[in-house]
Amino acid sequence: MADTKAFDSAIEILSEDIRAVLKNIPDSKKSTIQEIRIRVNKPLALSDGAATVFTDSDGKIMYTMSDKAFRVSQRSIYDTFRRLCDYSVYSRQDEIKNGYITVKGGHRVGLCGTAVLTDGKISALNDISSMNVRIARQIFGVSEEIISRLYPFESGILIAGMPSSGKTTLLRDLARSLSLGIGCHITRTAVIDERGELSGTYSGTAYNDMGLCDVLNGYPKGEGIIHAIRAMSPQVILCDELGTDEDCRLVSQGFNAGATIIATIHAGSYDELMRRKQAVSLIETGAFGNVVILESSNRPCKIAKVIQLGMGNEE
Repeated sequence: MADTKAFDSAIEILSEDIRAVLKNIPDSKKSTIQEIRIRVNKPLALSDGAATVFTDSDGKIMYTMSDKAFRVSQRSIYDTFRRLCDYSVYSRQDEIKNGYITVKGGHRVGLCGTAVLTDGKISALNDISSMNVRIARQIFGVSEEIISRLYPFESGILIAGMPSSGKTTLLRDLARSLSLGIGCHITRTAVIDERGELSGTYSGTAYNDMGLCDVLNGYPKGEGIIHAIRAMSPQVILCDELGTDEDCRLVSQGFNAGATIIATIHAGSYDELMRRKQAVSLIETGAFGNVVILESSNRPCKIAKVIQLGMGNEE
């Protein structure tokens, strides 16, 4: 039987008319859809990582765009945006200006609109024209291969993959498994959850099972790493989407304090990873001894390669 819980949870934040359409699509599709894209006056689009499909007003899946496709109105965008903000746009301004809102269940909604600039920086986002709902799925057991191949960790792990390749899902399960001692010894594990995606924290409650992890929700990655070391003495620190120069500096501090760092980064291959200046800088900190390359988006959480840095080994 298809598991539709994550999908059903994600569509709760959408306008009533869009929800009505999506509730009628087949359960087999609900269990695989990764993203829901809504654009003003454009067809509602659904992606499973491998393909984009559409739907008519009755929830019938369409594999090509046609005049029968359900189209999103300006009113639907407006109603969805208000629901996203719990009917208080002001209270979510810090997230809105960064281009996304994380909602109950850890689902992340990307926003596009008209930027309002203050002193050359985005201070607000007006006239929302499109949204992308990234469905957060908790899949138990996907970290088993990493643990069986690399535990006990002699150095940190950098998990690289393209968008929708399952980096966050894999990291989430890895944190839970390490903290509970699944396939390993129970490990003091801290999670720096800057955007609330890993834990699914909403109004102070984590809706994803994070085991015995200490979750630092809403912390910028750098500050979270330092705070975790000072306050929680973790053996392992996990965080999502590294890539800035500041990340490199603070990862180095965490590594020098004795913590194993496990993090994700955008790159579709090892060659692409090594062409990125920030990735090379991260590796040069010495914090990462292993690179895990994930396969394409149509096979999320599947490991393509494990590369041991400095040893010339590729498994």
